[in-house]
Amino acid sequence: MFVVSSFSTYEKLTAITSADNVLSDECLEDHTYTRLGGKADFYVTPETYEQVQEIVRLSLNDNIPFTLLGNGSNLIIRDGGIRGIVMNLGKLAAVSIKGTQLVAQSGARIIDVSQKALSRSLSGLEFACGIPGSVGGALFMNAGAYGGEIKDVLESAKVVDSEGNLLTLPAEELDLEYRSSNIPDKGYIVLEATFTLKEGVYEDIKAIMDDLTFKRESKQPLEYPSCGSVFKRPPGYFAGKLIQDSDLQGKQIGGAQVSLKHAGFIINFNGASATEYINLIRYVQDTVKEKFGVALEREVKIIGEKQQDSQ
Repeated sequence: MFVVSSFSTYEKLTAITSADNVLSDECLEDHTYTRLGGKADFYVTPETYEQVQEIVRLSLNDNIPFTLLGNGSNLIIRDGGIRGIVMNLGKLAAVSIKGTQLVAQSGARIIDVSQKALSRSLSGLEFACGIPGSVGGALFMNAGAYGGEIKDVLESAKVVDSEGNLLTLPAEELDLEYRSSNIPDKGYIVLEATFTLKEGVYEDIKAIMDDLTFKRESKQPLEYPSCGSVFKRPPGYFAGKLIQDSDLQGKQIGGAQVSLKHAGFIINFNGASATEYINLIRYVQDTVKEKFGVALEREVKIIGEKQQDSQ
């Protein structure tokens, strides 16, 4: 079991990056869309690819648990928090365009990347205009919406492997499928993505994005903290419809609630704990399974430790 050696680990992390980029005992609810989660022993925000590599090597050589945290949009962190090093790549957020190729660093928001493409009249990322995740997170789960997905436009990715090596991989080597990739299994950390887009007409691209934004804002409970769409679409069904037909809209456990606006969303309605939020997810899964015989698979990722007094 990892035992925190705060002073030595903190010193090593600040030597790699700087004191401004390393926080101890950081509350993670401030870094997730659900506003849930305990504390991280060390929360580090590197500013260069080399720093990412060195931090990975530090965790490997010193046997320190390591967790990569995106912008927390499709994630639930348990109330007990996360031991060891939590790395966030939000300071690696540059976006550049050359011709029809767009290169975006991992920490850039995919929404902002889609807007950058629009500014150059480039088509292909319209579907991403309402996805709240980072570029790294979008690749991690092959994010998609409204008939489009990352694998449609991804050319290649620059990653760091579990030993700290820098690799450039073509998209086909990431095994991008519906809401999945081999990135978690391989232990890759995405540093940047290269997208190949198409020249288009600015007004036409903007009209599509405006329409998708209206659909999202009118149908999704964006006024409350949530992890977004909780479940993957089961073959032949729609998760939200199954939940709605199970009379679960408005169902609450503690401060967590199945949204009245969109049944596929669970919101932090009133100061929920992560345990309450997770228990409501399980209740929805059990109820839909019992009523319709359909197993809802989570799209959202759950990480971290339970509190000692949690069941």
